[in-house]
Amino acid sequence: MINNTILNIFLSYLIGSFSGSLFLGKLKGVDIRKHGSGNAGGTNAFRTQGFVFALGVLMIDILKGYICAKYISYFMLLNSEYIGTSELNILLCGLSAIIGHVYPVYHKFKGGKGAGAAIGMLLALHPTSVGIALLHWIIILILTGFVGFGTMVAASSIPIYLYISGENLTFNYYPILSIFLALFIIFTHRSNILRMINGNENQFEKAMIIKKLFN
Repeated sequence: MINNTILNIFLSYLIGSFSGSLFLGKLKGVDIRKHGSGNAGGTNAFRTQGFVFALGVLMIDILKGYICAKYISYFMLLNSEYIGTSELNILLCGLSAIIGHVYPVYHKFKGGKGAGAAIGMLLALHPTSVGIALLHWIIILILTGFVGFGTMVAASSIPIYLYISGENLTFNYYPILSIFLALFIIFTHRSNILRMINGNENQFEKAMIIKKLFN
């Protein structure tokens, strides 16, 4: 069982390392790392390649996290008889996909910032969290226009929601996981934090509806 867990974690990391933006960029004949911020994530894909391209990237990234948490964690690669899986195995497979997304072995360990793969994992474990996070992301985006800041707030809203709601959870490790994910997403967005402090962070001004109403 331990050997199966290790193999499943490793397989999840390899799946997470598959970059949607670089794959679609190759089909389009562009290297997204040479455009915009140089990041291989969905936000840079949207800014430099447009909505349709970014949507494709996001769908691939979400699928990685979802498949690894929902299905790869159940693979019996060494045992012919299915004997189930543990909650910890599911969480480790999902986290491995996220780490692979941020530090992909195929691309010199330079990938995205983990949000897309994290969404996929959360959809597999606790879909309500995705709705809570999305609501906060939209609010921050409308108020500030900062996509990265919205992502950090969205990730941080999940452990806060779990604490306030006192919801009965199927996964006992989920509150700890949500805190780890929030801290990890903030860490991967540290360059966005520096740009906001320096006043040169890009804003998605078209989304700032309230600002338009009062101008």
